[in-house]
Amino acid sequence: MNNYAFLTALIVLLALAIACAEPAGDAVQSPVLAVVELATQPPIPTVPPIAVPTPTPTQTPEPTTTPARSPMPSPTPTPTPSDDATRNRATTDSWVKVEYQGVDHVIPGEEHDRYNSAPATSGWHFGAPVAPARWGIHTIPLPDEVLVHNLEHGYVNVHYNCPDGCDALVAQLSEVVDIATDVGAKVLMSPYPDMDTRIALTAWTVIDKFDDFDDVRIIAFIMAHESSPLAPEANVPR
Repeated sequence: MNNYAFLTALIVLLALAIACAEPAGDAVQSPVLAVVELATQPPIPTVPPIAVPTPTPTQTPEPTTTPARSPMPSPTPTPTPSDDATRNRATTDSWVKVEYQGVDHVIPGEEHDRYNSAPATSGWHFGAPVAPARWGIHTIPLPDEVLVHNLEHGYVNVHYNCPDGCDALVAQLSEVVDIATDVGAKVLMSPYPDMDTRIALTAWTVIDKFDDFDDVRIIAFIMAHESSPLAPEANVPR
């Protein structure tokens, strides 16, 4: 017998005993009988708790950022030519192409045809050891036959003609030539009495002649023609 049945039987017996001992009269239900009555009723089935599903947390969407529009680029202004650029263009326009006269060697005292420019830019010239002349500044005139050999090696020759003297011009030209030779350029400077302008610049088959000192013009000529591929032996070091 299980505990529940045993307890129920015990309570029933106890209730009968009390009932027999009470006097007759109005039937009053004993508290014990009420307990017995409750005890003898079948137990109320226990309803299992209903599992409440745990709500899934709702993800908050990240705010969408609208990309900022890139500003439209400003139009590129049209460059205005500088004064130096205009001057450089003008100097190149003044360069004169001289007809090629060959590369024949002659010895001092030997006659040859006349040069087609003064100073000469190609043609007959002395060989070693008379020519070429050393780079840099010379204070006495050099023969065309020497100067042409320098041009053949890719030199730029700077000349001046000042019958009445021109110390200021010589100083200005010397400064430009010194700067060029300091960086290894093949440049030679010397007076040249037999020309019709105060200044002349020569390279192989090219000449520029003018009267007033113009450093931009001189530098532009040197940069364009020093070691020029037009010169037959431009790769010879100075």
